[in-house]
Amino acid sequence: MQVISEVKEGLGEIWQSVTEGWRHLRQQAAGALTRFRPGEKYSVPSGASDDLALPSPGWALLAGDVFEDDKKLSVRLEVPGMEKEDLDIEVGDDALIVRGEKRFEQESDAGRYRVLQCAYGRFDRVVPLPVPVLADQAKASYKNGVLKIDLPKAQPGRSNRVRIKIA
Repeated sequence: MQVISEVKEGLGEIWQSVTEGWRHLRQQAAGALTRFRPGEKYSVPSGASDDLALPSPGWALLAGDVFEDDKKLSVRLEVPGMEKEDLDIEVGDDALIVRGEKRFEQESDAGRYRVLQCAYGRFDRVVPLPVPVLADQAKASYKNGVLKIDLPKAQPGRSNRVRIKIA
């Protein structure tokens, strides 16, 4: 009976560890998880793969970084497999919005795909901005699948952080 109790306790600890790891992963990737929807030029041919293939997911990870210094915010997004003409950038009140469409390109007419894991279609990636920026002075560049956007701060200097004493 003691062995069963120890096994249950061990399984409980393993489950707790897996749950905590999953929670951490979700928190870290929450903003980077992006939904891809069928676009105008989206087409994965039917019968392009066999039963062993995994369907193209509707979600993909568009990883990014936001860096802040006294004068600007710099946003880097990884959008591999795209051309800069496929991207559209907009700055809203408190967010940067990157839109695009990743198109499926068939390797050849002969043969078939065994695995399809890349996401294709239209997407909108929203990056919250922690401080107000001067949108009309933003500059963007795209190189080796990485989109970089520099956004000058509306009020240069440190972020608006105020310490509040507890009474």
